[in-house]
Amino acid sequence: MKSNKLVFLTILLSLFFTSLTYGEPRVVDTDVCIYGGTSAGVSAAVEVSRLGKKVVVLEPGRHLGGMSSGGLSQTDIGNKAAIGGISREFYRSVGRHYGKDEQWSFEPSVAEGIFKQFIKEAGVEVFFSQPLKDVGRKEGRITEITTEGGMVVRAKMFIDTSYEGDLMAASGVSFTVGREANSTYQETLDGIRGETPKHQFMTSVDPYMIPGVPSSGLLPLIQTNAFGTAGDRDNSVQAYNYRMCITQEKTNWLPIAPPTNYNPARYELLARYISAMVKIGKAPHLGDLMHIQHMPNGKTDINNNGAFSTDFIGGNYDYPNATHVQRGKIRQAHEDYTRGFFHFLATDPRLPEDIRKDMQSWGLCRDEFADNAGWPYQLYVRETRRMVSDYVMTEKNCRESLTLPDAVGLAAYTMDSHNCRRVVRNGKVENEGDTQIGGFPPYPIAYRSITPKDAECGNLLVPVCLSSSHIAYGSIRMEPVFMVLGQSAGAAVCEAIEGNLPVQKIDVARLQRQLLKEKQILEWKKPAN
Repeated sequence: MKSNKLVFLTILLSLFFTSLTYGEPRVVDTDVCIYGGTSAGVSAAVEVSRLGKKVVVLEPGRHLGGMSSGGLSQTDIGNKAAIGGISREFYRSVGRHYGKDEQWSFEPSVAEGIFKQFIKEAGVEVFFSQPLKDVGRKEGRITEITTEGGMVVRAKMFIDTSYEGDLMAASGVSFTVGREANSTYQETLDGIRGETPKHQFMTSVDPYMIPGVPSSGLLPLIQTNAFGTAGDRDNSVQAYNYRMCITQEKTNWLPIAPPTNYNPARYELLARYISAMVKIGKAPHLGDLMHIQHMPNGKTDINNNGAFSTDFIGGNYDYPNATHVQRGKIRQAHEDYTRGFFHFLATDPRLPEDIRKDMQSWGLCRDEFADNAGWPYQLYVRETRRMVSDYVMTEKNCRESLTLPDAVGLAAYTMDSHNCRRVVRNGKVENEGDTQIGGFPPYPIAYRSITPKDAECGNLLVPVCLSSSHIAYGSIRMEPVFMVLGQSAGAAVCEAIEGNLPVQKIDVARLQRQLLKEKQILEWKKPAN
C-alpha cells in the first residue's frame, strides 16, 4: 500500500512540475516581432519603438547583444565614417562610459549594459530562452511563431536578426549554405581557394599519425576530403571561435580549466608545427598563436592568429542547419577545443618554456560573463545560412561600389573569410579558405538584399542572414553594419504597416528619407582633401 501511495504521489508531483514548466502557451499580440536579441535585434527594436509601433524581441539565449557583448570587443569596421544612426549611438554610448566622445573597443559587460539600457529606454519587452519551434503561415505571410519556451507570438511584421536565419528558413524563404562557385555570380574570390597565403602553415608539417606513413591515418583536426578544384562550390563554412576575454590581473583572475575530455594527442599537429618552426629558427611566441587584442581594464579580445589557433576549423559544418539541441553540442565542442588549446599551450612539455609560462599567466575574468563562470555566452558564428532573394550582394558590389537606388546602409570592411578547411595537399597539411582582400571604399547595401522574394514571404525582413555571396558576406558581416541594417529593417516594417503593404512594395524613397532624418548614412561621399 505504501508503495502504491508513493507511486501516486510521484505521479502527482510530476504532473504538477510539468504544468509549471510548460503550462498553457503564453500568447502575445504585437505589431512587430523580432527574432534574435543580437546587436541588430536591439537596433531594430529601438527603431520600431521610436516610430510608435509595439514590438517584442524573442531571444533563444539568455543575453542581449550577440557578439557585440559576447567577446568581440575590438570592433571590425574598416571605415567608421560609414556608420551612422543607432549603430553610431551605441559606440558613442560606449565612449561616454569611458569618458570619451566614442569608443570602438570595450569590455563585454559594458556593451551588454548599454544594450539593456537602449531596450529599457525604448520600452521594449524581451523574452529570453525562446528558441524557435514552429512558424504559422497563411497566403505568403507569417501569422505567428511558436517557441520552445511555450510562447506564441502573433504580429503584423517579423524581422529575423538571428545569426542562424532560423525564422527565415522556417518561413520557406530560399537560402544557401557554403561557398558558391566563382561562376555562379561571376566572382574571383568565392568557392575553393587555390592559394591561401595567410593564417597558413609556414613550414612543412607531416599530417600522418606515423610520420611518412599515409596508411596510419591523419592526425586529429585534419579533414579527410580531397583539396578539390579552385573556384568550385564547396559546402564548408568558415571557422567559428570563441572571442575570449582573459586577463593577467590576479585580482580579477579565474583559472582556465581544461575540458573533461582533454587529451593532449588531439593537439599533436600543433606540437609538430611549433617544433618545425623552432628547427628553422622561427620559434613562435604566444602572440603568434593567438591575436591578443588589449581592452580596457587589463582585459583582452582574443582572436585567431596563424595556422593553428582558436578557430576550430571543420567543427562547424553541421551548425547552420542543426537543431537547437544539436547546436548546443557544437558550441560545447568548440568550448572543449578552446579549453584544450589553452591547456596544451600552458602545460605540454614539448613546447618552448616561454609559451607555457606566458599562457599560464592568463585567466578568465571574474567580472565578465559572470553567470557562465567567465566563459563567453556567444560562439562567434561568422556565417551560416544566407538568404537568396531577387538581389544578391556579390564581389562586384564590393569592388565597384555600385550605385544602388534602394540603399539602406553601407558596408566598409575587407572581403574577409577565415579558413574553411584543413586538408592534406601534396603530402603536407594545409589550411584553405582564408581571404583578406580590401582597398575599396564603403559601398551601399540594397534593401532588396534584406527582403525575401515576393512570392515567398511578404512580412519578413532578414538584415543579418541577408542575400549575399559568401565572399561579399565576408565584408558585410560586421557588427556595426548589422546594427545599421537592423535599424533600416525596423523602419521598413513600420512603413509596411502604415501602408498595409508587403515589405517588397513599400516606398523605398520614403524609407530612405526617414533613415537620413535619423542620421543613417546611405551614400559614401569621399571626404574633401
